[in-house]
Amino acid sequence: MSKDKGQENSLHRGLKSRHLQMIAIGGSIGTGLFLAMGGTIRDAGPGGAMVAYAIMGVVVYFMMTALGEMATELPIPGAFTSYANRFVDEAWGFTNGWSYWFGSSMTVAAELIAGAIIVKYWFPGSNSSLWAALFLGILLMLNLFSVKGFGEAEFWFAGIKVVVTIIFLIVGVLMIVGIMHSGEDAGFHNWVLDGGKAGKAPFVNGIGGIVGIFMVAAFSFSNTELVGLTAAESENPKKDVPKAIHSVFWRLLIFYLGTIFVVATLIPFTEPSLLDASEDNVAAAPYTIIFRNAGFAAAASFMDAIILTSVLSCGNSSMYAASRTMQHMAEKGAAPKFFAKISKRGVPVRSVLLTAIIAAFAFVASLLGDGVAYTAAYYLCGIAGVYNWLTISVAHYRFRRGWVKQGHSLDELDYKSPFYPVGSLFCIIVCVIVCFGANWWVFTDFNWFDFLTCYGIIPISIVMFFVYKKVRGTKWVPYEEMDFTPPEGVTRDDISAID
Repeated sequence: MSKDKGQENSLHRGLKSRHLQMIAIGGSIGTGLFLAMGGTIRDAGPGGAMVAYAIMGVVVYFMMTALGEMATELPIPGAFTSYANRFVDEAWGFTNGWSYWFGSSMTVAAELIAGAIIVKYWFPGSNSSLWAALFLGILLMLNLFSVKGFGEAEFWFAGIKVVVTIIFLIVGVLMIVGIMHSGEDAGFHNWVLDGGKAGKAPFVNGIGGIVGIFMVAAFSFSNTELVGLTAAESENPKKDVPKAIHSVFWRLLIFYLGTIFVVATLIPFTEPSLLDASEDNVAAAPYTIIFRNAGFAAAASFMDAIILTSVLSCGNSSMYAASRTMQHMAEKGAAPKFFAKISKRGVPVRSVLLTAIIAAFAFVASLLGDGVAYTAAYYLCGIAGVYNWLTISVAHYRFRRGWVKQGHSLDELDYKSPFYPVGSLFCIIVCVIVCFGANWWVFTDFNWFDFLTCYGIIPISIVMFFVYKKVRGTKWVPYEEMDFTPPEGVTRDDISAID
């Protein structure tokens, strides 16, 4: 397909199938797996952590299959915002677009802060802001050149994390069965009801403990939905998107549930060194403890380096997500037109730079303290991510109903979500519960800082929704008026073609 002037100012289809799969995997394997896992096991017990991650894993699967159906049929820029605009209400798309952009930008900030925490294991006493600035510069370089450069960097970053996780799982199983030294007796005694904390091991704090770590689980799984955004820059979305969705989900579920099982089996949940998201001791991270017990003397430094690549990977994919969302909103008039411009390389440079400015929140870590700043960024992006899953599920529920109402056959869809409508409805219910209930602990010892970081996005989003609806006079899109046509200048043949 030849490139004309119109295409020069549009996103380029430069992502291959291997890029899409690794982008989704890499965006989800980050500090939530390497650092925060210990805290979830401590707070909910090994059984509670398994249940919470399994439930959120099911939510992610239903959400991803719903997204896959829409993204395969309409692989358009600004996927989440576009689908909400077309199938729900433009006011919802406007609100979700800004929330998702802000949440992704804060994810970049969280990863920059985490990067500074990690490097300070090697250089204690160094300035967090300087490290954050260095990492932000690296992410800008990766995102400002071309989508192929971004995809290639993410492919290798994610590959490192996948390999390390697989090695960890193999080593963990060998330690559990007694082939390798584990620092204590082999077996499954940590799962036995032994009168542990609150006398409820392997479940700690009951249902409240499980609900309380839903947000951590959601944060850990966040960015899997990136496949929806990358569809607009995929060489062959009809083939690559469904393939990426199915393979990514099962790999992530194995990685996360496998890691919880290994960590909980080898480290008692009462172990005081289990790390939660607000602490900054990399040497106490579960991966580090287990590798060290297995005889890897340099485990802490080794995991330091691996987690650092993980941080860069998550920051890389989150900057991509935020910049594409902002560019699309600007193009559609939901954000200043200034940010709609795309370079000749197909990169929304101005949107990338705006995202970097918000991500520079990481520079205040030195003032607030690394742990406090990381936790604040963590909760801000976590709730924005769950809100986005809610948007995808609502949009898909209405997409399918509108598709049938307009006389289309399900056989016309190249990919169909296998559990409609149960899957989308289940996602909607769980996402609402997580948004309002996962951070219930805020009200047990109330302070405004925790409340704003954990719940602030909700009232702001509600106000934005109704103000936009009032000013623009938008309405809930009737099924008969839903738009299922590709964007202007793109034919259905183009969707399947390789540039």
